[in-house]
Amino acid sequence: MLPTLKTILYATDLEPHARPVFRHAVSLAERYSATIVLLHVIEPLSPSAQSLVASVLPEGMPESLRQEGMQRVRDKIEGRLKQFCKDELGMEPDDCRVIADARVVEGRIASTILTQAADVKADVIVMGTHGRTGVSEMFLGSVAHQVVHRSRLPVLMVPLEA
Repeated sequence: MLPTLKTILYATDLEPHARPVFRHAVSLAERYSATIVLLHVIEPLSPSAQSLVASVLPEGMPESLRQEGMQRVRDKIEGRLKQFCKDELGMEPDDCRVIADARVVEGRIASTILTQAADVKADVIVMGTHGRTGVSEMFLGSVAHQVVHRSRLPVLMVPLEA
């Protein structure tokens, strides 16, 4: 039996070079009548950075700033989706239902992508890769590499332009 795609998890860093990756996710969604769950993961501050911030800012302010930042990311996603629908699909934003859900989550990027994929019952993960290999990957690590090697789902890697 051939596999079917019902849910696509599209993991993005929201950088301008990510648009071609989103095009692949939309193409798959259209071909298979699937839905897309957009995911942006924000890495948490290290404990020492959290301590420093807490010592400088008044009580409660770090959480307030975190919430404001998360909302700014959600607004950025919404604006980009509207622009994508208009530019790429020739649709008015209100008629465009490209994304079933957009999530902004805090956590370690690779493990959060995998956790969210399981949570939404994704059939495939679509993400971009900068193509770091060899020594640079060994020292810097590669989110794409970690996801591919730890995922039990198919992962579509789209090379990102420099």
